[in-house]
Amino acid sequence: MGPGEIDARFSAPGATALAWDRVEAALGAAQVFWVSTVRVGGRPHVTPLIAVWHDGWLHLTTGPEEQKARNLAANPHVAITTGSNAMGAGVDIVVEGTALRLRDESELRQLADAFLAKYGETWRYEVADGDFRHAGASGRVLVYRVAASKILAFSKGEPFSQTRWRVADPGRAGVFEPPRT
Repeated sequence: MGPGEIDARFSAPGATALAWDRVEAALGAAQVFWVSTVRVGGRPHVTPLIAVWHDGWLHLTTGPEEQKARNLAANPHVAITTGSNAMGAGVDIVVEGTALRLRDESELRQLADAFLAKYGETWRYEVADGDFRHAGASGRVLVYRVAASKILAFSKGEPFSQTRWRVADPGRAGVFEPPRT
């Protein structure tokens, strides 16, 4: 991953850009994420969920009848956040992009393994007919890959900083370019 750009408007004097490996490690380790979608009528919808950072992409799941699934069917643009509630420590991350539904069973099997490794038996998924099935339960679970267009990372504590990356090609993971001014 290329270097991000510090945004001096929102950073302490002398702050430097966060290293991508720190941001990627935080995305991989985060247990709870917040997804923001847009309802058909234009109102926002925000809800907590689990997600995995796998092969340079953020992946999330939802039931087909859930509000976020209905929202994504009409408007695939999302913002996903994670971080710490502490003001003086940690890193907060915002991933803005487009949620793309995954149906390839080979990819889904890899992701099922990634969810199991991260969250344990409670989140064991089986793959069938291009969707997840929650082991031991009925019903489909839709899987989305977020094609990021911009990632923001906020370092909290001294010094406070905001680093940003813009994606050169949202259809490919790991292809970032410096932000446009």
